Amino acid sequence: MPQEQLFLQQNLNSVSSALDATQLSLLQQATSSYSSLQLAWASGYLAAKSESGQSATLSPALAPVAAKTLTILYASQTGNAKGVASKLAESAKAAGISVVLKNTADYKAKSIKNETHLLIVASTNGEGEAPDDAIEFHEFLLGKKAPKLPNLSYSVLALGDSSYEFFCQTGKDFDERLKALGAKQVAPRIDCDVDYDSDSDSWTLSIVESLKEELTQSDAPLAAVVDLPTAGATSQYSKQNPYAAEFSLSQKITGRDSAKDVRHIEIDLGESGLTYQVGDALGIWFENDVNLVAELVATLKLTGEENVKLKVDGANQVFTLTDALTTQLEITQTAPAFVEFWAKISGNKELTAIAADKNTAREYAGEHQIIDVVKAAETEIDPQFFVEALRKITPRLYSIASSQSEVEEEVHLTVGLVSFDANGEPRTGGASSFLANRLEEGQKVRVFVEHNDNFRLPQSDDTPVIMIGPGTGVAPFRAFMQEREARDAAGDNWMFFGDQTFTQDFLYQVEWQNYLKSGLLTRMDVAFSRDQATKVYVQDRLKEQASEVFAWLERGAHLYICGDANRMAKDVHQTLVDIIAEHGKLSAEQAEDYLKSLRSNKRYQKDVY
Repeated sequence: MPQEQLFLQQNLNSVSSALDATQLSLLQQATSSYSSLQLAWASGYLAAKSESGQSATLSPALAPVAAKTLTILYASQTGNAKGVASKLAESAKAAGISVVLKNTADYKAKSIKNETHLLIVASTNGEGEAPDDAIEFHEFLLGKKAPKLPNLSYSVLALGDSSYEFFCQTGKDFDERLKALGAKQVAPRIDCDVDYDSDSDSWTLSIVESLKEELTQSDAPLAAVVDLPTAGATSQYSKQNPYAAEFSLSQKITGRDSAKDVRHIEIDLGESGLTYQVGDALGIWFENDVNLVAELVATLKLTGEENVKLKVDGANQVFTLTDALTTQLEITQTAPAFVEFWAKISGNKELTAIAADKNTAREYAGEHQIIDVVKAAETEIDPQFFVEALRKITPRLYSIASSQSEVEEEVHLTVGLVSFDANGEPRTGGASSFLANRLEEGQKVRVFVEHNDNFRLPQSDDTPVIMIGPGTGVAPFRAFMQEREARDAAGDNWMFFGDQTFTQDFLYQVEWQNYLKSGLLTRMDVAFSRDQATKVYVQDRLKEQASEVFAWLERGAHLYICGDANRMAKDVHQTLVDIIAEHGKLSAEQAEDYLKSLRSNKRYQKDVY
């Protein structure tokens, strides 16, 4: 400790007995931002006043000034926004800025009127919805009770996926509403796509630089963006530093005549120290199929040996085109921006018409891989120009289908192989085909745990749970049952499962039957859509059991949905609204509020994709 700080502390200690806690706190706050010269002066001043018995009046230059604080809020569904916000907070602290970092769920929305500097990092959930943790804050800010904010300086970093219609909608909502309430932008909102690391790091450096002078008198140099492990991680491994785990098993669990190819995957975490909770996801870094890469290179009329530069970990690195397309760049998922790019490059009229309409471009991109877009309008292109138009590979997240209480150092997944035809040619998903077809037992796969605090079993083992998970949405509920069994949980468990056929698509059938036999699974309702003339889905089974479903909710059951976001989750949600309205004798609006209350209290949780 510098001499003047030590001397001042000694003087503070000598007078502390004469001060109450509030007075002492005020004195410490008043001196917390003093320079070395001011500290030296204040220490002597306090000593002199103490000896003379006179009351101390500080000069205007040294009078206490309310310290300005940077508040950082994050709205995160699976952890990405939390990770970015945490790195931002550490970088701001390293620059000498006083920081308060909070989840929007833990933030008293009304206190926003007292903020002077606010940064929000927000993900978007589903079709433009706020993440579960941000629902109440979002409603307050966009509602009539939100205060005017003429004294607030702010900026927003929005995370999203441009493949969705409502790209970065939650961040846009926050930004536009704060602006409408009179707040001033420190910097324009940044909308980040799935490959967000570079944009978020640049935003962080820019924001900290712009706020440093105003929010601190420190001479600390501007710190680089601080690398942190994935939020909640219990080991050194993270998305940025994945663990090379051993691939143990890929076993098909749909029948020979099934229209689907679903695999049970087992991966050995060895001595990595990686731990997970049921409800978490496993991130998988994959490589593209070398045959698909070769086909794409040939279609571009290139050799694959051309050198290209890509920015990796903040520095330019040189790759051959083939290596870049195999290990670094996304070629199995197409962004609408690439459709627009290729339409301009090729001048193709059909692609140009598709690109002109955002919804049409989005639908086209979702049904065509990069090679299909290129084949639709073949043209010559410089390889460097081409790779700069592609997104970086991002890891795929899979709901974990096991509990470590049961499988210890293993982690299990339930993976549906993505496969379809494009103009008569077979196409498969990048990560799903990597896991299902290209990895062999004993090979390494780079993994990390993505913690999901928005999909958790209730704290009390006596609480009943209702699980709705058709298809591969069954995965986390297999983990739930393993965990409930390991805990000897007394709470009732009700599973709704659906797929196409009973004989070919009943995933983990024997395990569910054993849980029913043992009594751990209280009841199970199944819906096999193609086993009868009229298709039956999980929402139909919910309707059939409507009064009982409502009774479970009324006695405190937690409700979980996992699976397809586009249709299933929406249909199930509407069915729940109808059930609650009918059996709770409520209006549709009141039934929606009922479900909102369940979500706010962590009793209605979704893991949809």
